[in-house]
Amino acid sequence: MKGISLPPFRTNRILSRIRNRHFALLDLLVFILSVFLAILIRYDNFRFLHAHFNEIVTVFSLFLVVKFTILIIFGIYRRMWVFAGVDELAQLSIAGGVILFAEIILLAVLEILFDNKFAAVPNSLIIIDSFVSLAFISASRFSIRLLKRARERFLLQSEGVSVVIAGAGNAGIQVVSEIQKNPRLMMNPVGFIDDDLSKLKLQIRGLQVLGDRRSLVHVKKNYGVKKVIVAMPTAPGDVIRDIIQKCDELQLEVLTLPGISDLIGGKVTINRLRSVKIEDLLRRDVVETDLERIRQMLNGKVVLITGAGGSIGAELCRQVLTGVPSKIILFGHGENSVFEIEQELLLRISRQQTYQNPKTEIVSKIADIKNIATLELIFKTFRPAYVFHAAAHKHVPLMESNHLEAIWNNVIGTKNLIEASIKYDAEKFILISTDKAVNPTSIMGGSKRIAEMLTLAAARKYKRKFALVRFGNVLGSRGSVIRTFSTQLENGGPITITHPEIKRYFMTIPEAVKLVLESFFLCNGGEAFVLDMGEPVKIVDLAKDMIRLAGLQEDSDIRIQFTGLRPGEKLFEELFNDGENYSKTSHQKILIAQNASEFVHEQLISWVQRFENYSPNWTHAELVNAIREIIPEFANETHLRENNPK
Repeated sequence: MKGISLPPFRTNRILSRIRNRHFALLDLLVFILSVFLAILIRYDNFRFLHAHFNEIVTVFSLFLVVKFTILIIFGIYRRMWVFAGVDELAQLSIAGGVILFAEIILLAVLEILFDNKFAAVPNSLIIIDSFVSLAFISASRFSIRLLKRARERFLLQSEGVSVVIAGAGNAGIQVVSEIQKNPRLMMNPVGFIDDDLSKLKLQIRGLQVLGDRRSLVHVKKNYGVKKVIVAMPTAPGDVIRDIIQKCDELQLEVLTLPGISDLIGGKVTINRLRSVKIEDLLRRDVVETDLERIRQMLNGKVVLITGAGGSIGAELCRQVLTGVPSKIILFGHGENSVFEIEQELLLRISRQQTYQNPKTEIVSKIADIKNIATLELIFKTFRPAYVFHAAAHKHVPLMESNHLEAIWNNVIGTKNLIEASIKYDAEKFILISTDKAVNPTSIMGGSKRIAEMLTLAAARKYKRKFALVRFGNVLGSRGSVIRTFSTQLENGGPITITHPEIKRYFMTIPEAVKLVLESFFLCNGGEAFVLDMGEPVKIVDLAKDMIRLAGLQEDSDIRIQFTGLRPGEKLFEELFNDGENYSKTSHQKILIAQNASEFVHEQLISWVQRFENYSPNWTHAELVNAIREIIPEFANETHLRENNPK
C-alpha cells in the first residue's frame, strides 16, 4: 500500500516555528471550550449552564489552574512534539488521569467547605471534560507529527527509489522507520517480503507484507522496485544466498544488515546498511555464549596474548578487553600490527564508562617466542595468569619451502612458551590450533600437531589447566582465500583455485574467538577442544558467489582457473585424528576429544630436543622423517612426490 499523497506544503518552516508557548495558548482555548462541549454532551443543551452559571465558572476556573499546574509538573511544555511517540502519549495519558483525580478531590473539598454549594456540578461532567480536554491536547500535539509524516511520505513517493524490505521482523521495521524519517536517503519503501506466511497481507508502519521470497518477481513488476534491503540478521547463509540469486536474476540491487553478532549491543540503523558480502552467504547459526561468566574470570587478571597483531590474536584482545583484566600484554613479532591493535584498544578504553572501576593497562611487547631470554623477562615482570597462544606460521605452501622456520616457530617457540608458563605459574594456557594438524600432510600441519602434543603433555605431567582449541579457516584473515579472490577480482582475474573438488571449513573471526573463550572457561587441563565448523564449503562455489556479488559473470567477465594442489595441501580437511573419541561439551558448538592425551608419546620431549640440536642443518627429507617418528600418520605430499616422481 502506498502512502498518503499530499502536495509539498512548506510544512518544515511552519513546524519549526511552533513552540510550547503556542501550545499553552491553544490549551487555554481548549480547556474553555471543553467545558461547553462537556455540558452539551451531558445535557444535550445549555440550560444547565444558565441555571448554575456561577458555580460552573468558579469550579472550572479552579480546574483550569489544576490542569496547567499538573501539565507543567509532568513536563508537557518542555517536549519537542515534532518527535512525539508512544512515550509522550503515555505521559499525556498519565497526566490526564492525575488531572481527573485532582479535580474530583477538589470538588469534594469545595462541597465540604461551602456547604454543598457546588453539589449541582456532577462528577460525570468532570469526567467528560477531562476526556475531551485530553483528546484535544493530544490531537493538537500529534498533528505536528502527522503533518511531518505526511510530508515525508510525499517526498518518498515523489523522489525516492522504490525498495522492498526482506524481513518483517524487528530489524526490518526499524529499517523502514529510519527510511520514513529521512527523505534524504531517497528511498521509498513499498512493502515487506517475509517467509512467515502468518504475516501475509498484514500492515506494518503503513506497509503491507506482500509475500515471501518467491514473490520478488511479482513485487518488482507491480511496484517498480529497484532495490531489496535484506533485514534478517539471524537468517542462515542459504536463505541470504537464495535471495541474492533471485535479485541477481531480476537485476535488483541488494543491501543488507550485518549478522546479529555484529549488531549485539547496537541499534539497527540505516547507516549500517551495506552491500552483501561473502560472509553473509556463509552465515552460520548465532553463537550463544555466557559472556558474563567469562568476563568474571578475566576481571582483574593479567592476560598475555601471543600473535596479538594477527587476525585471531587481535580479536582475542578485543573480546578479552570486555572482561576488564588488569593488564593485556600484546605479544607479537610484527611492530605495525601490534601498534594498530594497541591503538584500537586504547581508543576503546578511553570510550568505556569505567570511572568506577580500574581501567585495563595495555602493554605492548615486540618479541619472538623463539627467544627464551625475552620470554623469561616478560613472564618474570608481569606474571600472566592466562596465556592465549595464537602466534604461529600458518601458510601451508610457504612453510614447505621454509620448513626449518616452521619447526622453530611453531614447535620450539610453543615449547618455550609452555615452559615459561609453567615456571611462572600461569593458571591457564590455551593453544590456538588448526584442522591442518589433523592427520597432517604438510610441514605446517605437522608442526602444529607437535605443538598440540606439547600442550597436552605439559597438562598431564604438571597437572596444569593447559588445553588446545582446534578449528578451520576463518573468514577475512590475512592470507585467507577470500582476500586472495578479492584481489584477483580487482585485477580482472582470473580467479585461481587449486582443484575443482577442494573444500574447506569456514568460520567468522568473532565467532571463533567467542568459542575459544568459552573453551577457556571449560578448560580443566588436557582437553583438545574442537569447534563445530558446520559443513565444509566447496571453494569453487565460493569463487562463483564472489564473482556474482561483484556484479560480474563467470567466463565472460572473470575466468576460474585450476592450478593443481600446492605442496602440502589436502583436498579435504578433518577435525579429528584417527582414533580420537569425541563427545559434546556443555556448549553445543564445542566438542572435545576425550582421549587426545593418549596419543602423546613418552619420548616427545627428547624428540623435540633433537629439533633444537640439529634442525638448522636438516634437509626437507630429513625433517619429514624426524616428524614421522613423532607423528606416525604424517604423510607429507612434497616428500612423497620427490621420492615418487611418477
